[in-house]
Amino acid sequence: MMERKHKNIPIFVPHIGCPNDCSFCNQKKITGVKDKISIQKAEEIINEALKTVDENSDVQIAFFGGSFTGIEKDYRIELLDLANKYLAAKKVSGIRLSTRPDYIDEEILDELKEYGVTDIELGVQSLDEDVLIKNRRGHTKEDTIKAAKLINEKNFRLGLQMMPGLFGDTKEKTLYTANDIIKLAPYCVRIYPTVVIKDTYLAELYEKGEFKPLSIDDAVKVTAELYEKFTENNIKVIRMGLMASGDLADGSEVLAGPFHPSFGELCMSEILFNKAKKQIEGKKGDAKVYVNPKTVSAFVGNKKKNIKRLEEILGAKVAVHQDEKLERNEVRVVVS
Repeated sequence: MMERKHKNIPIFVPHIGCPNDCSFCNQKKITGVKDKISIQKAEEIINEALKTVDENSDVQIAFFGGSFTGIEKDYRIELLDLANKYLAAKKVSGIRLSTRPDYIDEEILDELKEYGVTDIELGVQSLDEDVLIKNRRGHTKEDTIKAAKLINEKNFRLGLQMMPGLFGDTKEKTLYTANDIIKLAPYCVRIYPTVVIKDTYLAELYEKGEFKPLSIDDAVKVTAELYEKFTENNIKVIRMGLMASGDLADGSEVLAGPFHPSFGELCMSEILFNKAKKQIEGKKGDAKVYVNPKTVSAFVGNKKKNIKRLEEILGAKVAVHQDEKLERNEVRVVVS
């Protein structure tokens, strides 16, 4: 049976729930939302989005952009009550939100359960204590562990977000974070390689020459490696790279770092290449590579980059074929 297409209806709640400014954060530029959204406006956004949704889609109302469980309670309840009406009417299948690990406790989770929240995403970013401190996160690794455990115990679907390439991060620390995320048993993860946005602490460090962000190539490689690590442990990767929305849409607010409007496709190209490479290692002869029709472009890569790389390894020709039975992240290689 074909998996139902998922769609979020995003309601951005800009920065009003956050107690501090993390090194990388300027939510007003990331989301394009600068003012507190009214309940009426939120309702308009939901109604307009529902007009464009296929009836067979899995639709969720999603509160993003700030630390939702940290915003003023009366306003939070108003938003939850609005979303719950659509859930009760079966116009949406769930409600999701993103928040900080230190803004989760049993009382908050009971409140969220009452209004039908189904998914909670935590902005973990790193599970290395030194990286958390250097990036002014204001919470500890233990806060994340406690929050994740509570969320799972209360039977919400847990999502975790991580940011490779933060100030003070290393490849080893990134993999350490990924391994600890796996132990927390989330349903899904988002991988956001660190981008330097204007008017942030990271921007100050970058301009002083004290912080060097990942290149696009390095960010793609580490994200592809993380993707494999998570999917091998049955954890869905639901996003790779920042969404090109708000003031980030044209890249004008990005000072440096691996921002690319098609970053996810670049990563999928690397993921598919790595899978094909594993299957041809030690073999000789022409190869037929089978991929899902929807990922042919990603597999081939820019200027046939992946084809050329595989042909160099094989010392022979590589032909690409479509196979609808394969998942989008699958590759099958036959060498003869």
